[in-house]
Amino acid sequence: MTTAVTARAHTNIALVKYWGKADATLMLPQTSSLSLTLDQFYTDTTVAFDPTLTADQVTVNQVRLDEHASRKVRHVLDLVRAQANRADFARVSSTNHVPMAAGLASSASAFAALAGAASRAAGLDLSSRDLSRLARRGSGSATRSIFGGFVEWHAGHDDASSYAEPLIDPVTWPIAMVALVLDPHRKKVSSRQGMQTSVVTSPYYPAWKQVVAHDLAVIKPAILDQDFTTVGEILETNAMRMHALTLSANPAYSYFNGATLQAMQTVRDLRATGVACYYTLDAGPNLKIFCQVADLPAITARFRQDLGAEQVIVAHPGPGLSWR
Repeated sequence: MTTAVTARAHTNIALVKYWGKADATLMLPQTSSLSLTLDQFYTDTTVAFDPTLTADQVTVNQVRLDEHASRKVRHVLDLVRAQANRADFARVSSTNHVPMAAGLASSASAFAALAGAASRAAGLDLSSRDLSRLARRGSGSATRSIFGGFVEWHAGHDDASSYAEPLIDPVTWPIAMVALVLDPHRKKVSSRQGMQTSVVTSPYYPAWKQVVAHDLAVIKPAILDQDFTTVGEILETNAMRMHALTLSANPAYSYFNGATLQAMQTVRDLRATGVACYYTLDAGPNLKIFCQVADLPAITARFRQDLGAEQVIVAHPGPGLSWR
């Protein structure tokens, strides 16, 4: 008898980013990081272990993945099988309610949902910390999507010490994140490839570690104090300094496009007129705008006029992993 379990996890946007792995096998980051989980982007994943299967079957958005494309999913399943002391192959069906590989953290929600569904389907009852560690083995940022609200990922030094935990959840602060879908297509340079190139070749990478340590020390008390301006300034400068690592790598690369640069300027223009907002972005061209709920009408009106309503998505602080 097989038992199918479905889990839902939401994406997160890193406010202080890690950008670089210290151990690619264990997915240990070079630095700690801090993120905000978002309610509008999520992944639903169903897992069932079936003794009649002769191989794992993985379907994403109704498309069956081949052996190469599903290797990271199978790696997480292997970790679950080892912990549960079972050998059955699994049937995995996942639906991403977020554009994939476009800098909107689809891998974070995907592997957090996989960790939750696979572990329970295998009969495991993991703690939130252990789920965070398991999700990390599929995608680094997935370690944060186990939790809702503001989340800190402790870099650690080994498998046991690298995990995330919530800083504030639920979030009662009236804040929002406006996502601008400027290009929903798969990016040319993957996050993993980009990170490794930056770590190995950017002469500024040692300074990046100092930047992250400083930014974490400043942003955490600012979040607890609901100091919007300080949080906004930190997340914007942190994002730009991360992207400076891509431009200073060899060969240099960039996740920006023309629409990204124009949207950045629009945010600065809005701020100059008294509309408090700040931008951030991960490995992709799509901008996220941190703002207060009271300023949403002005921000969304401007960008819907520039881009069209369908490309402007309002998100709020989202919940952690859940089972359905």
